[in-house]
Formats: sequence, C-alpha cells, structure tokens
Amino acid sequence: MLKPNPTVASMAAYALPDISAAEGVEPIVLAQNEHAFAPSAAVQRVVSEAVASGQLYPDTDWTELREAIASVHGLDAGRIVCGAGSMELMSSLMLAYMSADDRMLMTEYGYLFMRTLSKLVGAKVDVAPEIDYRVDVDGLLARLQPDTRLVFVVNPGNPSGTLIHNDDIRRLRAGLPDDVLLLVDEAYAEFVEPDFHAPLFDLAETSNTVITRTFSKIYGLAGLRVGWGYFPEEVRDQLRKIINPSSVSSLSQAAACAAMSDQGYAAQARQMIAEQRGLLSQAIAELDLSVVPSQTNFILVDFESPGQATAAFDFLRQRGLVVRPMGGYGLPGCLRITIGTAEQMALTAATLEDWKDGVGD
Repeated sequence: MLKPNPTVASMAAYALPDISAAEGVEPIVLAQNEHAFAPSAAVQRVVSEAVASGQLYPDTDWTELREAIASVHGLDAGRIVCGAGSMELMSSLMLAYMSADDRMLMTEYGYLFMRTLSKLVGAKVDVAPEIDYRVDVDGLLARLQPDTRLVFVVNPGNPSGTLIHNDDIRRLRAGLPDDVLLLVDEAYAEFVEPDFHAPLFDLAETSNTVITRTFSKIYGLAGLRVGWGYFPEEVRDQLRKIINPSSVSSLSQAAACAAMSDQGYAAQARQMIAEQRGLLSQAIAELDLSVVPSQTNFILVDFESPGQATAAFDFLRQRGLVVRPMGGYGLPGCLRITIGTAEQMALTAATLEDWKDGVGD
C-alpha cells in the first residue's frame, strides 16, 4: 500500500463542525460565523453575468479585484495578493517561510488551522496565554525564542470576539526583531466601527508584517472562497511562487469586486449585526451566563462548566439551533454562537431561557 508522508500520516484530520440538528429537525446553523444574509443584489447580478464566460480561465493576477480593494482602503494594489480564502494565503506563507528549524509564536486562542500548518512544515509552536480572552502583547514578547521566525495574531479574536487596539499591535511589531515575520489575521476587522480601529496596512510597507482579510464574513461570500492580504514586496514575490494563480475563480473575483464596491451593504450589515449581538448578549447575561464582549459576528458564552455547556448545546440542537462547542480551543465550558437574523436571535435567547428554566427536560 502506498504510504503518505510520515508527517501527514501522524496528523489528525482537520476537525469540521457537526452542523446537523436532531433527527427530523431543520437546522438553523449558528456554528460557522457565516453572514446572516445572502450577498448583495449587486453581487448576485455580476455572478450571474460572469457565468457566461465560464469557459475561460480566471485572471491570474486578480487585476480588477486588487484595484477595487486598493481603491476602498487606499492601498498599493501591487502589494495585494488574493487567494481562495485567507486560509490559502496562510498555507502559502507557511510553506514559503517556515521549516523544521523554525518556531511559530501564537496566542492561546489563535486560529487552530495555523497549528495544523506548523505540523505540516515541521515547525515548533509556542503559545502565549491570553488575558480575559484578549491578546497579551507583553506575554507574546516574553516568549520570543532565538529561532522564532513567525508571530501570529488574530484581531479581533476568534473564538473570543475580543479586540485589542491596533496601537498594541504596533507595539508588538516594534518589539520584534526585524527578521521575524508578523502575521495579523483580520478576518473580522470590518465588523469593528472604522473610526475605532485605524488600519495597520502601513506596517506591510515598512516592516516584515502581513495583514490578511477575507470576503467570507461581512461581505457574505464564504461559499465563493476569496481572501486577500497586504504584503511586503519581498514576501509577496515569494508567495507568488507557491500560490495557485487560478484558485480564485472568475465568478468569485467578480463577486468580490462587486462586494468591495458596495460598502453601503457592508455598513448595513455591520449595524444590523452589532444591534443583534447586543440584544442577544444582554438576554443571555440576564440568564446569569457570562458573555465575552465581542466586536465580531459571533459571541462566546461561558457556561462555567463543561457539563453545563454540553447540556445547553444538546438542548439547542434538539430544537434545531446548532452552535459551536469550543472544546477544541481548550474551552470546554464555552459555546460560540453566530449572530443571525433578528428572528433567529430571539429564538436562540428564548431557547436558552427554556434550558435555564428546565423546560422540556
């Protein structure tokens, strides 16, 4: 029998969430941080039109998409690289820069996919604890090793939803050696009010810093797989040697261009999600459950014990509400709930109240 690479053979399969509800119950999936609504009308129109050219390969330089992103964010289009979700960019970055001789430093609740990538390239992983579910810059700097080559930070955090000020990220960058790559994943940055969260993109122009973002969250294109990053020129050039130039389809590029150009839709989504997030957080807090303050399209609920979290998860699932257990992140007493429509959030709050009151046990 053909044997796989020993490193791959020793790895566990990538953990996918179970999004099924109880038998015979139609699920409302609040487990994957998907957008509450379909893509904008403009996006749907251009995707329909793009199908007519489906026999052609996509633009391997993502020209229109890079220009659209650069126009909205005031960036140098030449430093933008696109991929099939930010996961592809992270994978390519790890392959380009990390090996068995290197270490990656990340925070306690950082994106688990990066640990998988580290195993794939054989790199060691060091973890800095978070404080109150927040990135601790001092904790990261204290755990730097001579062979640390990459530092990975998620801001706002997932699964916590918490945010640290970008001044703290700048302080982290200033404390790192020049030859250490800083990767900041900002998948949920668009959910933060723009006036509160000044961008970090200039760091990619002045230091070894990469900023990644995605169209999967506030733009509602999770199924079309489009991510982008802002890179130092040298890092961009190395990445382009590895990344699949045709991985972002013509339909996906057209959709992302239209989404980026429709900032009104994004602003409406931000407002709606913030409103529903506040209402659900308040309702859950009134049940004497702890909700971690969030700046994203989800909340993390702390049930204080794994048993309580499991009981609540099962109760919700029996009634068609599928949320995400957080045991994989070392948080077995927590559940993560995606912010959905007003109706879905009202049902979630009412169902948790029923669970708390012992209804239907």
